[in-house]
Order: sequence, then C-alpha cells, then structure tokens
Amino acid sequence: MAQLLDIISNTGKTAKEILNEFTQSQIQDWPLAAANFKGLEKVQEKTYPYDGFVIRTQFNPERMRSSVAEVDKKTIAARQCFLCNENRPKEQGAIEFGDDFLILVNPFPIFKNHFTISCNRHIDQRLIGNAQTLLELAAVMEGFTVFYNGPECGASAPDHLHFQAGESSFMPVTIDFDRLKHRERLLFSGKNTQVWAFDNYLRKMISVETSSMDEGLEIIGMYYQHFQAMQPEKVEPMMNALCSWNDGKWKIHLFPRKAHRPSHFYRKGENQILISPGSVDFGGVFILPRREDFDKMTSENIVDILQQVCLNQDTFQELTGQLQNDLTKFV
Repeated sequence: MAQLLDIISNTGKTAKEILNEFTQSQIQDWPLAAANFKGLEKVQEKTYPYDGFVIRTQFNPERMRSSVAEVDKKTIAARQCFLCNENRPKEQGAIEFGDDFLILVNPFPIFKNHFTISCNRHIDQRLIGNAQTLLELAAVMEGFTVFYNGPECGASAPDHLHFQAGESSFMPVTIDFDRLKHRERLLFSGKNTQVWAFDNYLRKMISVETSSMDEGLEIIGMYYQHFQAMQPEKVEPMMNALCSWNDGKWKIHLFPRKAHRPSHFYRKGENQILISPGSVDFGGVFILPRREDFDKMTSENIVDILQQVCLNQDTFQELTGQLQNDLTKFV
C-alpha cells in the first residue's frame, strides 16, 4: 500500500484526482462497490427551504444498514468489527495516511466519492486525541469534507476509530456558512481564528475558521471539556464534526447534541420515519433509506427531528457562553 502524500509527491496529481481514480478502480474491481455506486444514479432528492438556507432529503436505500445499525454494547460485542483489517473484504483496497490510518472506499456511498478513513488499531471512536488527524486529513484532502460521527451520534462502528469524507460541494453547510455567519453570534475574532455560534440554523452549530492548527485544536479541546462536564454520564459528549480546508484555512463545524435518534425512529406503522442523524444530515442532507419516509417527509418533520436531537437554546447558550469566556483569554 502507498501513502497518499507519497502518491501526491510522485505523480504531481492533486489528492482529489488520486482519490477519484481510487474510487474508479474499486468500482472496476469490487462488484459490491460497483453496484452501489451505480445505484447513486437512481438516488432521488427533494429540497426544503428555510430562512436563508435549505435542507435536502435523499432517498438512498443502500444506507439502510447504517441507518438501523444497533450500536449497544451487547450487539457490538457479538459481531466482528467490519473495519478491522482482518475482517475487511479482500476486494477492498486501501491508501495509507500516516502510520495509523487507511483510506478506504465506502461501499455504501452517499457521495460520488465516499471514503472511510479507518484506524489500523481497534480502538474506540473518540475525537479528543484524534482531532489533529481530522485537521491533517482535511488539509491534504482539499475539496473534500472530512467528518466525525460520535459513538452515539451516527457511528455504526463506535468501537473502531474512523472518519469519513465526501465532496464538500455536496452538503449545503459548505455555502451556508459563508453566507450566514455574519448574522450569527461572533464568539471570538483574532489574528488567525474566528468562532461563531449558530442559533438560527435549525441545528445548533459552533463554527471555527482558522489558519492555525494549534488554535483550532485548542478550541476543540475547550469545547470538548465544557460539553463533557454537561454530559458526565457519556463516554464522550454527544457530537458530530465536519472539517474542510480552503484558501489556507480550516473550517470546522461542531454540532452538540442531546439524543442519538428522534422519536420518529421508534414509532410504529405510518408514523415511523427511519432516520438516524449523523454528520451528513447535520451538513444539510437527510439520508432516508425507505421510499415511504422520503415521500412523507415534511418541513415540519425536519424541524421536529432536529429539535429532538440537538441541544435546546438555553443549554446551547450556556455551552457557548462558557466557550466564549475561555476565548476572551485566548491568544
């Protein structure tokens, strides 16, 4: 296996070109990937407008396994980990990233290029201690957004550390952020870094734009520490994270939450909507594996689902107030 940075250096190609070629080679060599990427041609979408932004829904039946994955300790303990190297399909190729991670084509795609970046070691899904890798991946994979699903926030393998990545242009948050940040709360503005709290975006979002990895990591650490204190019963505070790199800056979006799945997931009959929100949903695209859910989704449903899984305004105000207090001392 070759290192991504070595391939870039030896070929002069961009990471986007290399990774697109990698996807195409996997489609040629791996029938499961070929069938499911072909299936993206039949994926359907709808758009729901809100105040200055949109949420899209995508009917994608191949995502059923991820949407309904059981992630309780008993189920996890009873199954083989599908991200461990010895359990992966023989057709699944890999590109190395550093000493600890492998870039894999995700055979159940949402994006035209969808990657899982899996740790070589079987260790739990945790952001702290691994946030630098998130930023390093984003800087190398320009044009892609790298994302993290917490162990109770959309990760179907909470027992194995991994990130995912897909084209930045796919998620509405990519353009929403630049257009809407001026109307949201500015928590901090410094030489290298700015931080905002999004109160009016249906989901609660803390966004960091920075040219400094050290400052970005320090802010993630501050956020994590305060949020952990608010959810002491959790192995990790409930969150999703998106990170991209453009024009010499990282854009990091942090989504604090209070629930894994909305009540709609557990309802019976016609009232049920099988949705298990992860980072892509928070990025503005609701992934729905059942046709009936795609057909009956409403703007009101979307609002209700996000209200159920996100922090309420008072708790978000408390969290961002604590973060802002730290940022006033931030250099």
